Amino acid sequence: QAYFEVADGSGMMSMVLWNSLCPEWYNSMKVGTVLLLEQYAIKTSYPFKTQPTPGDSQMKRFATIEISLNVRDPPAKISIIPEEVVKPEWGLPEVKYRFITRSELDDLPNNHSCDVIGLVTFVGRAERARKREHDEDFWLYRWAHAIDGTSDQPFILEIFATSQPDVFERIYPMTYLVCTQMRVVRGLTENPSSTIYLTTSNESQIFITGWHKGQPYTKDTKVKNFIQWTRTQNENDQMKKTVIGGYYPFPRPPNNFLRY
Repeated sequence: QAYFEVADGSGMMSMVLWNSLCPEWYNSMKVGTVLLLEQYAIKTSYPFKTQPTPGDSQMKRFATIEISLNVRDPPAKISIIPEEVVKPEWGLPEVKYRFITRSELDDLPNNHSCDVIGLVTFVGRAERARKREHDEDFWLYRWAHAIDGTSDQPFILEIFATSQPDVFERIYPMTYLVCTQMRVVRGLTENPSSTIYLTTSNESQIFITGWHKGQPYTKDTKVKNFIQWTRTQNENDQMKKTVIGGYYPFPRPPNNFLRY
């Protein structure tokens, strides 16, 4: 199964593709794609499913039900509507984001949802963490640093492998990196700003250089400001500051045993 979030003028809800519809349609849909759905079923949502944070805080969310699309009972019909034939009278909402700059990050509360864009200056090796103690299943993740010119500190990003393995494996220094639906994690230390980082959520998407064309976020003001900043930078100077690979202990351990 594959989960999507869809919206019209009345609000936003989850849409689930089942069975063979997943490989048939998954790679055809992206944020901003307009769909015509016919012969779908409405079902009660899974109660423990995490929910994304809408870019538009005023948008109503239908959290208890979801659209179910399957090949039978009933056989769903899915059509992609070309952008040039979408009509204003349909009242479809504009795709909105919650981009923040690095200078804004230190003031955000724990678990705040946001989107970020930055120039990658460090990316660590892929690491594993057990999903549960004594479990044989693992999460795969890697650490990355990205800068946006608004602070002398980078975004510290904990990026878990999602449904985009091709992107996860291609995060390199000097890449323009976009991460959506990230969550703020604050460390309870004497200097919170030194341990604040962002981690991916179940709804996160990751985009790198080569994947940005046509994405709705390219129209966002903060994304445009970031692109303007990169044009003022010397590529060779930035490249000298980049690092790739190696072990990255984070949060860093205290300087002495008394601080444990």
